[in-house]
Amino acid sequence: MNNNIKKGGISVQTEHIFPVIKKWLYSEKDIFLREIVSNASDAVTKLRRLASLGQYDNGHDESYRIDVILDKEAKTLTVSDNGIGMTADELDRYICRIALSGALEFIEKYEGENANNGIIGHFGLGFYSSFMVSDTVELITRSYTEETALRWVCTADGNYETSATERDCHGTSVIMHISDEEAAYLEKYKIEEILEKYCAFMPVDIYFQAVGETSEEEKETDQAVAPAEPKPINDTTPLWLKNPSDCTPEEYKEFYRKVFHDFREPLFWIHVNADYPLNFRGILYFPKLANEYESIEGQVKLYYNQVFVADNIKEVIPEYLLMLKGVLDCPELPLNVSRSYLQNNTYVSKVSAHIVKKVADKLNSLCNTAREEYEKVWGDIRTFVEYACMRDRKFYDRVKDSLLLELTDGSFTTVSDYLADAKETHENTVYYTSDMAAQAQYVSMFAAQGIKIAVFEKQLDVQFLSMVEGYNSDVKYVRIDADVASALKSGDAAVEDAELTALFQKVSGNEKLKVVFHALKDESVPLLLTVSEESRRMEEMMKMYAMAGMMGMNSFPQDETLTVNTSSALIQKLGTMEDAKREQTAAYLYQLTLLSQRKLTADELQKFLRDSYAIVYLI
Repeated sequence: MNNNIKKGGISVQTEHIFPVIKKWLYSEKDIFLREIVSNASDAVTKLRRLASLGQYDNGHDESYRIDVILDKEAKTLTVSDNGIGMTADELDRYICRIALSGALEFIEKYEGENANNGIIGHFGLGFYSSFMVSDTVELITRSYTEETALRWVCTADGNYETSATERDCHGTSVIMHISDEEAAYLEKYKIEEILEKYCAFMPVDIYFQAVGETSEEEKETDQAVAPAEPKPINDTTPLWLKNPSDCTPEEYKEFYRKVFHDFREPLFWIHVNADYPLNFRGILYFPKLANEYESIEGQVKLYYNQVFVADNIKEVIPEYLLMLKGVLDCPELPLNVSRSYLQNNTYVSKVSAHIVKKVADKLNSLCNTAREEYEKVWGDIRTFVEYACMRDRKFYDRVKDSLLLELTDGSFTTVSDYLADAKETHENTVYYTSDMAAQAQYVSMFAAQGIKIAVFEKQLDVQFLSMVEGYNSDVKYVRIDADVASALKSGDAAVEDAELTALFQKVSGNEKLKVVFHALKDESVPLLLTVSEESRRMEEMMKMYAMAGMMGMNSFPQDETLTVNTSSALIQKLGTMEDAKREQTAAYLYQLTLLSQRKLTADELQKFLRDSYAIVYLI
């Protein structure tokens, strides 16, 4: 064996790069292990490719693998593969000279024009990330073409030496001598955590071993029985690589539980399998929320050739869809890129647009072909869909015919079907309630006339309705206590009674209160108080601004109308009462009307209770 030792210093054309690597190469130190394991995976993938091209004889059908070995006592972390390995020349070019990557040359040599297979990652300076946690890095490699192995050792000051050594088979071992200040990376749980996060779906079997530690399985195994064969810690064929037609619902649910550790089943999922020209795959899940106050922030994991890159990159997933959970594998995205690259990359924008289209297509498909299932999940996805519609007009245009209205009787309908049914009674108007309990009287009156009422009870709904009206100005959304629908009236407006008008203005304490007279079909209701939709929405907006801390947002005067039901026996009797009793009764009726329209203020409640006691006393 040739034991000649070659010494030198790392060759770079800029200033000494090691301090920069140690501090600034990656935003998270944990990524060093992803880079080293990824390089090992690439080395195996290269050799597999050569074997498929007939340039490497794999006649003995060897099993490819990556071993991650932690030796806390020796203070080393080793990543070893049985991939392509390196010759002395390749070691010099790819390691000693800090070439950007050996991948480009390999593609040009063996792939020709078909260089988009993505079999090699663009890892750049990935190997040198090992110096982020090590004071010395040792590399033992043997090329698949040679018998001689090489040992390369480099310290954190950039000085290295290369010598011949022994290695049983082709491949490379990277032995990182962990520095004292990075001792946390000598803990088993820490390495397991990093491997689970970044390497759970790499395409080569990965085995992890902590030297000197006994696994729980080994502790429970009878010493007389041979220990079980170790299992890889990763899944080399994740579900997103399969054809959707080959996947069962249980497989989708199991994958969801495994990746997101969520015990609740997802509502449904979208399997994305985009070929040329986009070339990316993934699975997106609509999660189930426990309640409307639960955080709606989801988790979309971005992968590059089965290597984890990041969570929720907004340039790839539109911000309004980040409430989804899922995985996306984009092999045409380099692992280490700047945000500006993502923002200006055509591929990224096309991926984002394709995801939006797939989500919209899924909603439309469920609405049109699985309506019963769609109605069951609508309450859970409604907030997601409304928010997405508000943020993206194109998304709204795609799904507008699949937006459901939940009605007060628990049934569902689309906006177009609702408007078709309402053409004779309230054309181009959708009546809704924001609180079925508080607005029960109005709900009852509308329901008695066969008018369907939609339910919009969430905070987001007010903004959503304003947005929808902006998109289609022909259709108006009116809360049931904002208007006395013509269907509730027996005929034209009755003759105004100036005396009653003045009476109700007096007892209400509002001299400018608008009072109108109508004969209503429901004779049991003497009065109805309505607040115009525009006035109430402005008031709600002012409250939201005030809650947000915006100064100068004073209360907006409400446009109230009191409708006097001339068909009511109480109103008719009111005209025959003596003045004192008449005013007392009118005041009490007005308070009851207030109570049916909104929550009373403290002063109003006290007055209502006093008047109630007085009336009971007269009985």
